[in-house]
Amino acid sequence: MISLTRLNGEIFWFNPIYIEKIQCNPDTTITTTQGKNFVVKDDHEKVIKDMKRFYREIGLLRIVNKAGEENEK
Repeated sequence: MISLTRLNGEIFWFNPIYIEKIQCNPDTTITTTQGKNFVVKDDHEKVIKDMKRFYREIGLLRIVNKAGEENEK
């Protein structure tokens, strides 16, 4: 899970596996795989960095990287 902050300052935890899209409008807007939007104070670069850290922790980033290497051969 990653920590995000709503515009009102409320901190909540979010499972980044459900993030489909991140936009800057200029606020960071996260769209989930179910089509729900969350507008957060967090900078999009922080959200992406936290997502990658989470993926590494659960071993998902390693799997994606290996799959990409196999496709390149």
